[in-house]
Amino acid sequence: MQSQAADDSTQPLAQTVDQTVDLPHGGQLAAARRRFPGAPDPFIDLSTGINPVPYPIPQLAPDLWHRLPESDILAGLQHAAAAAYRVADPAMIVAAPGTQILISLLPHLLRHDTAAILAPTYGEHRAAWHNAGARTHEVVTLDALPATGAVILCNPNNPDGRRLDPATLLARADTLAQAGGTLIVDEAFADFDPALSLAPALPHPGLIILRSFGKAYGLAGLRLGFALAAPALAQRLRTALGPWAVSGPAAAIGTLALHDTAWRQAAIARLTHDADRLDTLLRSAGLDLVGGTSLFRLASSPVAAGFFDRLGAAGLLVRRFDEHPTWLRFGLPADQLAWGRLENALRT
Repeated sequence: MQSQAADDSTQPLAQTVDQTVDLPHGGQLAAARRRFPGAPDPFIDLSTGINPVPYPIPQLAPDLWHRLPESDILAGLQHAAAAAYRVADPAMIVAAPGTQILISLLPHLLRHDTAAILAPTYGEHRAAWHNAGARTHEVVTLDALPATGAVILCNPNNPDGRRLDPATLLARADTLAQAGGTLIVDEAFADFDPALSLAPALPHPGLIILRSFGKAYGLAGLRLGFALAAPALAQRLRTALGPWAVSGPAAAIGTLALHDTAWRQAAIARLTHDADRLDTLLRSAGLDLVGGTSLFRLASSPVAAGFFDRLGAAGLLVRRFDEHPTWLRFGLPADQLAWGRLENALRT
């Protein structure tokens, strides 16, 4: 198997695996309702890192719903993303129906035999490479990452908010590129921390950046995300996704939102205030803060399971981690109802 095959890059990896990996995620409100049948309505979801105050959806032209998206609409989306992410050339922007499909596609496109993941982090990265047949392993320090194959990390990180120096990561991308490797940086939570983004350094050899739209703009159901890469690799990704990968309504809303710098600045101010408020509330309840981003906080307690059940009984779903039983991740409440219920439950 070659590291980056040119002739059959969209074919499955030659190696096969006996069992795929299926991971749990937050946001399972129906399951939470079954577990806590006596909880009050509405059941409030604090288990995801999604902006609780979404971008206002504009009224859309009817044609966007009953026609395939025109090339001009998709080109407009690429230009808007390039401007928002500070990418010099819109040809380096690949729009997709969410970053998850890009995470699943990259192992088949890049065809590296090995994939190293800086952990703990979003589990679908390792699952995608494992399911595609690559040999995967996790490390817990940047220095322990190899200088070959695929190297995957999140910056800022999910779930602990770890932040890595962009210059250090660019040097790592250089090292990998010299050995035919690739650095994949998931910047799903970088919209409100733009100084961390490597996007302005593109085109850069051996570097692919993933950007989520739905998290920052609170529109995860829209299914929109982006890969940022050098033009030739970006075109390979577009070819692999096929025509009309993004719907007309998603492209129209995404274009408008990405151009709206005033909304983004107002969101940063609100989220900063709310994250500080959440920090104070969690500390007052006896939880230790591990880290986080502007869209979530990770807390720790030896009685995390008890907190999870108490919050669930109060109609509040937070994220727990089987591999880290003392951790709980809290998203930001959306309104005074959610804040009040969380405060009351934590005081109990």
